[in-house]
Amino acid sequence: MNLCLDQGNSSLKLGVFNQETLIHEVQLTTLEEGYIPQLLHQFTVRNCIVSATAPVPDFVFSEIEDSGAGCLKLTHTTALPFTNTYKTPDTLGNDRVAAVAGAMTLKPASDILIIDAGTAITYDFLDAKGVYHGGNIAPGVAMRARALHAFTHQLPLVELTATNQFMGEDTRSAILNGVIYGAVFEIDGYIDRLLLNYPKLSVFLTGGSCFYFDSLLKNRTFAVKNLVLTGLNRILNFNVQ
Repeated sequence: MNLCLDQGNSSLKLGVFNQETLIHEVQLTTLEEGYIPQLLHQFTVRNCIVSATAPVPDFVFSEIEDSGAGCLKLTHTTALPFTNTYKTPDTLGNDRVAAVAGAMTLKPASDILIIDAGTAITYDFLDAKGVYHGGNIAPGVAMRARALHAFTHQLPLVELTATNQFMGEDTRSAILNGVIYGAVFEIDGYIDRLLLNYPKLSVFLTGGSCFYFDSLLKNRTFAVKNLVLTGLNRILNFNVQ
């Protein structure tokens, strides 16, 4: 069994894998001491991987070490199952690295665009030869809504919801539709551009905000909830082997 820990900006996701199969997952806003040892014992975990885009409590590593399980901390020096051509690998987010590894696990030997819609919307491209070419970073939908409120005097902070209305009928719906459809057209634009050179392109969509707009996209995508966890498991197995 493997345990994969993904510490994001707002929550911690944990996944237990039996080889390549995710058999247990949980998402926490706060991790209490003692939770990790219980999980390791319950599933007889042999190896763990920890990925962080935000600080991880120090006790996580000591608890894993005390349990006797192996622990890999994902960094820019960790061996990867793909060729990374990013010029500054030390600045490449672990979540982006893991999402790429997850996509290539689900769709091997394919040209892939990975779109992770979270706090930011990230776009990452891996070709069919397993070469990662980099990608782009844009504000997420919640960030766009907050920016409209923070940098103007009169626009309200709008709570995000799914929408099928294209044009707003009042200020709140105008902001909501502008934020959501702005992301929709942006994403479809990236896909259309890559399809010109990679007609067999596969597109994976993940992240906590993707449900706001995944049904509105013109292009076909594969929505995968646990793409990052799947990639972390792939990276861990690659290093163990």
